[in-house]
Amino acid sequence: MVNKKSLLAGLALVPLVALLAGCAGASEGPATGTDGDAIKIGVVGASDPYWEIYTEAAAAEGIEIEIVDFAQYPQVNPALAAGEVDLNQFQHIVYLAEYNEASGDNLAPIGATAIYPLGLYSTEYSNVDDIVKGDTIAVPDDDSNQARALVILQSNGLIVLKDGGSIFSSLSDIDEEASKVKVTALDASLTVASLPDVAAAVINNDFAEKGGLKFEDAIATDDATDPQALPYVNIFVSRDEDKDNATFQQLVEIYQNTQDVQDGVLAVSGDTAEMVTTPASDLAKSLATVQADIKAAK
Repeated sequence: MVNKKSLLAGLALVPLVALLAGCAGASEGPATGTDGDAIKIGVVGASDPYWEIYTEAAAAEGIEIEIVDFAQYPQVNPALAAGEVDLNQFQHIVYLAEYNEASGDNLAPIGATAIYPLGLYSTEYSNVDDIVKGDTIAVPDDDSNQARALVILQSNGLIVLKDGGSIFSSLSDIDEEASKVKVTALDASLTVASLPDVAAAVINNDFAEKGGLKFEDAIATDDATDPQALPYVNIFVSRDEDKDNATFQQLVEIYQNTQDVQDGVLAVSGDTAEMVTTPASDLAKSLATVQADIKAAK
């Protein structure tokens, strides 16, 4: 039984811009990476079958790419900023905004891929209402996914957030006396392994799939189709000076327009991903808004 409740219901999240028809202008760029070889794209989960399909689709257009795998999210943006890869594709806008603000880097979104709902899983309970007072629930420890996970728990009556729930919510915002459960934060890659030791865990979509979980087994989820969910759209990201590179923009189009790639993404997500083609200009505006809100909250 899945208890689907909107992630952002009742929250004062960042305002969203209207979707525009046009894309940012493109400048000519080489069909190679910064080192003159294949264009390197950093991802978390290179073993997903659609990356091979994508690589072949790019090759058919005369673009050689290399998918570079990273074990953990925090490794990928620094590698891009340092020039170790040319693009990355693993994060949503909120995650990028928090990285840019914390690091002083200016990485830029150049294309949308999909938005993935976040699920609460349990090997002990089949219904969120059965969770017992005092139980412990695990959530991801990275700021953006942690805030999103905490709002899911609040929406399902498991915790009360003193800030009401926002993209900035953290463990310190939990009103422990008013909450039903205790919450612990773990590296996102460890949340699946934590299930035998906790009542439930909020698990990122990609780690859930790799851990053998089916999304329909989630006992609670957020709503990936909520129109206010733009800050959680996953994106291709480049260094700012490369955001208008024509070849990089072509790679976004290949991802968005190759049906076998799209089908592969859906298959890996358990058919839960919502594929999107939000213009890069709108992604950049949303990023700027979230970064401004992060600055204001400091």
